[in-house]
Amino acid sequence: MSESGYWERTDTFEQKMKLLEAAWKRNDFRVVRALTNSLRIMAMQAQAEEENPRSPVTGVREDTVDSLPAAWRAWAKGWSRFQAFALDETAGQNRPPEPVELTLRVAADHADSLAREVRVARIADGELREVPCQVFGEIRRGQERLGKVLFLAGGAAHQRQSYLIFYGNPDAELPQYPSDLETRGEGYGLDIENDFFRAKLSRQMGQLERLTIKREHGLELFAGGEGHGEPPGIDWAHDYVTSGRLQKLRITLWETCPDYEVVRGPLCTIVRRWGFPYSPVHPIFSPARIHMDVEYRFYSGLPWFHKTGTMTALKDVEVDALRDDEWVFSGQSFTDILWMGPDGKLRTGPVAPEFADNIWAVGFCNNVSKDSFLALFLEHRGEGLPELKHSGSPMMYYRWHGHVWSRYPLPVKNVPAGAVLHQKNAYVAIPFPTKEGPRQLEDLRHRLLNPYQISALANHGSASREQGGQLARPGEAGDSPISKKALWDALGGCKDEQLYASDINVVDLGLVYDIRVRGDVVHVVMTMPHRGRPLLGYFTYGSGGNTTPVRQQLMKVPGVRKVVVEQTWEPGWNSNRLTPEGRRKLGLDS
Repeated sequence: MSESGYWERTDTFEQKMKLLEAAWKRNDFRVVRALTNSLRIMAMQAQAEEENPRSPVTGVREDTVDSLPAAWRAWAKGWSRFQAFALDETAGQNRPPEPVELTLRVAADHADSLAREVRVARIADGELREVPCQVFGEIRRGQERLGKVLFLAGGAAHQRQSYLIFYGNPDAELPQYPSDLETRGEGYGLDIENDFFRAKLSRQMGQLERLTIKREHGLELFAGGEGHGEPPGIDWAHDYVTSGRLQKLRITLWETCPDYEVVRGPLCTIVRRWGFPYSPVHPIFSPARIHMDVEYRFYSGLPWFHKTGTMTALKDVEVDALRDDEWVFSGQSFTDILWMGPDGKLRTGPVAPEFADNIWAVGFCNNVSKDSFLALFLEHRGEGLPELKHSGSPMMYYRWHGHVWSRYPLPVKNVPAGAVLHQKNAYVAIPFPTKEGPRQLEDLRHRLLNPYQISALANHGSASREQGGQLARPGEAGDSPISKKALWDALGGCKDEQLYASDINVVDLGLVYDIRVRGDVVHVVMTMPHRGRPLLGYFTYGSGGNTTPVRQQLMKVPGVRKVVVEQTWEPGWNSNRLTPEGRRKLGLDS
């Protein structure tokens, strides 16, 4: 960032820290609070610009669509580039659809928006077949654009599957795939539903509050009562008890999430929350000792969801107890205990004493209704710690509630600075017939522990027969009834006049997410830079003295009869959406 540009328009971290220290010394706590908030905002911007992305698949190279066989080339008309990769099934199991995620890296000038342009196609029987995908976490680093691509894949044991990822289509529109995944609400307080269950996240702190299993009578799993003064939910982790048993610090005591990120899409909804747990008498005690980061992932078409978490000690800390998985269910929904030892075999009944600290799945079932709920522990390890205890024996008839399991993994009370506890679990709600149930759950855990192996595809073969249909929707293959280039060019005349001297438009700011043309109607999807400016009308029709509104500019394009502008907050805007010209005008690039 240029010293004469960006840093003359804001203040550095070091400058703010000096101001913070000075304000603290003079007991000017209102200024201290203002400065800590300014530092938090600065950290969000630094994260957007500098956080390291996950590494892309090694060896994957870019090629042009012109190099494909004629039938495939015609099918992919409108797209200019692709990358080829393979999925290998190595666990020896037939697989129903499961999520596959990879990081795509492309030259920044080869795609304007990965969210709009990326399409995934599987090669099958000499044809290309589109696979619904979801792109999120798109960032720009130097001359490269990166994004996470998620799709569902299933197939036979030991099968290799070949895929192409297409991009490089300025006329592409945000894809709209049919999905059973429905997400309602704002922020982290969401209701998330698919064909198998309905999950309700706490409006207060985002923890999983209730889960309704969508079969027959619709069993609802909940925790009743008044909790410990906080709203009760079925997921109670993460927490720890301080030395001397003075207090229990919990994330369920958050009055609101200290920080969070949400991704919503047709295939996956991700809710990630992080911060320090709160005291029962917050803010009298607010130790910054163990940082907690928890993420839920709910998928389309799957009867299970993921939860991952880390607990990181920022300083040496003594704890009397710590939990990284605890679930409580009120009522008597289940009749039997389920669990797995290290051999991955499902058992019923109380946990054998010799396995009390070596459990890898816990849960319950009902031998009459055949409902079940099971946690499959996929990853549970520590860094800078002795071997963790994999505890959590399920207990029936938990006093004042119904059923509970609770994992206390620490083998020591003294946790050194830098120590990290990692976990990744899958929570499953499937019918549990006595004969088939154990094998179904054992196989699922085996598959989740051995996901598809992703690698570069050196030879994608050639089409063996004519390819039917096409990848493009109407208007995406140069066939728009109104030139999309003309529309984008027109939007280049829509300025943000609150940036008085920058002379910057909504396209260079990255505020335009999508343009769709249907006959003589143009549909534009836009966002605002932040929720402090929630009123899109400033850009849409010239509110507040804006002299170049979107509707007015687009109506000048020949053939446009009507302009519809839709506002969205998903995904949230950040500086990665700026064009090179936008970055230059705001002084972000030296």
